[in-house]
Amino acid sequence: MEIVGNQEKQKMHPHKFTLWVAIGSLVMMFAGLTSAFIVKSNQVNWKPVSLPRVFWVSTGIILLSSLAIQLAVRSFKNREMNRYRLLTGITVLLGAAFLVCQWMGFRELWAQQITFRGAGGGQFLYVIFGLHALHVLGGLIALFIMFIKGFFGKTKLYSSVPVEVAATYWHFVDALWIYLLVFFLVIGKN
Repeated sequence: MEIVGNQEKQKMHPHKFTLWVAIGSLVMMFAGLTSAFIVKSNQVNWKPVSLPRVFWVSTGIILLSSLAIQLAVRSFKNREMNRYRLLTGITVLLGAAFLVCQWMGFRELWAQQITFRGAGGGQFLYVIFGLHALHVLGGLIALFIMFIKGFFGKTKLYSSVPVEVAATYWHFVDALWIYLLVFFLVIGKN
């Protein structure tokens, strides 16, 4: 009987399992896109693209947002709902600031004549960073819903699974941004 009880405790929640499957597929998609970038960058007419400085600012912002969501998870588990609401709200604001910085970076690239046409890695920057921004936007929508539920939802069971799932996804898009930034800094300079 004890063995069955231990096995029940070790099972992963279906929402967490689904999230990890989705993350796996996103990793594959971005790996394919960055691999295509490497192949394309070996062509004769390739011109390297230098990243806008605002992308460094957005990196700091998204790292702070990752810290905020992790503290929000801890607050939720400790049933410190006021702190949870505050930290979730801060995460939403930082995520929105990240997207604003991304938009500013895209505008700077466009002003430098780095567009979808012509030689160079501009197409890849827009596609890869744009897809990342869409995933951040999806995470922001989920976090905003959690923020609203934190004020108006009636919590009878303090299940931390939805908060943990959202935090895991948010950490993923943060880590993905770091990967993409480092990738374009190292590989994109060739």
